[in-house]
Amino acid sequence: MLEKIFKLKQNKTTVRTEVMAGIITFLTMSYILAVNPQILGETGMDRGALFTTTAIAAIAGTLFMALIANVPIAQAPGMGLNNFFAFSVVIAMGHSWQFALTGVLLSGFCFMLLTIFNIRKIIVDNIPVALKNAIPIGIGLFITLIGLKSAGIVTPNEFTLVQLGNMADPNVWIAVLGLVVIAVLLVKKVHGAILIGIIVSTLFAGFLGLIQLPQGSWITLPPSVEPIFFKFEWSSILSFDMLIVVFTFLMVNIFDAMGTLIGVISKIGKSEKDGSFPQLQKALFADALGTFVGALLGTSPNTSYVESASGVAAGGRTGLTSVSTTLMFVLALFFAPIFLMVPAAATAPALIIIGLFMMSSVADIDFNEISEGLPAFVTIIFMPFTYSIANGIIFGMLSFTIVKLLSGKVKDVSITMYVLTLFFLIKIVLDASNAFVH
Repeated sequence: MLEKIFKLKQNKTTVRTEVMAGIITFLTMSYILAVNPQILGETGMDRGALFTTTAIAAIAGTLFMALIANVPIAQAPGMGLNNFFAFSVVIAMGHSWQFALTGVLLSGFCFMLLTIFNIRKIIVDNIPVALKNAIPIGIGLFITLIGLKSAGIVTPNEFTLVQLGNMADPNVWIAVLGLVVIAVLLVKKVHGAILIGIIVSTLFAGFLGLIQLPQGSWITLPPSVEPIFFKFEWSSILSFDMLIVVFTFLMVNIFDAMGTLIGVISKIGKSEKDGSFPQLQKALFADALGTFVGALLGTSPNTSYVESASGVAAGGRTGLTSVSTTLMFVLALFFAPIFLMVPAAATAPALIIIGLFMMSSVADIDFNEISEGLPAFVTIIFMPFTYSIANGIIFGMLSFTIVKLLSGKVKDVSITMYVLTLFFLIKIVLDASNAFVH
């Protein structure tokens, strides 16, 4: 049966290799079970329910990858997307988490339609390369800032906006210890480095008496998802803010999914010269379906995890690797008390390291060409400095179109960019007029 479904012989692999590869993928990405409830919990969502939803979303999305696309790719709520959900849409823009969940649902539905009709490729091809490279960098800096803030390493200052935190704060040293452990383990190429760093930091926090051990059994039935399941806010679906939120979720998810899928599958040797591979369309549909199901459950968008590359490096070649990862997430469902006792300071190093991983595309931006470099720079700095991924995308695209037009490089601007620029200008004008009235 496994041979018939996953074509193991054709892919020159075995059941044992696939199962071990799936376990390794789980170890490298299971930190999300501790981190996602921490981040989305900042919105007021129930953290116990978030743990269960995060695990089930990972199970569903990864299983879609296995059975629909037959690729060794795991899914779970994305790190940049969950930060946009919590800190941009809810905290910065002032919307409810139900509003944000509605945006996730709509973006997942749109992603599926774009994939089915292959409009996704048109959008990707018409967004400037400089901006495509800049978006993950900006998200990386934004995630890093949140990690530094949650660790107490960076704190507010009324005169300079930010400052170095109190180095006597034990949370700072909990985070620093985790960061050092993760960095050393990554240098030594240890699978599960981020998870191990979180565990070490949590144990140190326990030694300092800063965490409360679970009462009763450490192995329990998963917390109910009822507090966040199918909770949507339909009254605002036609607002400009909802359009911005859906667009941002969609853009980040498309670029994230495309980049991860092409990057990971290229390590197997199945990719064409343009980076595509036979199951790309099916894999993107599975990614979109994972986001849609995740929204129903009550979490930020699912996305393909670059950590899947660790499973591929261990020999994973088919969807059976993803099935193995899925089974590990099923087991993890029954260890909620352990994951939920992890303090924010212990998950902060994971955010900082992931921010580092997202910086790599900076080398691909030509900052000497101002008409390309300035919009990329605007995209990058607006995300952390305005505490919003959406603002980075909006002002990056606006600056690209305006600079290109005024410098006579009209041919560099696609019709898609003209439409988006007009849409964003209307949004800014309406926001300004509303602020003036009030």
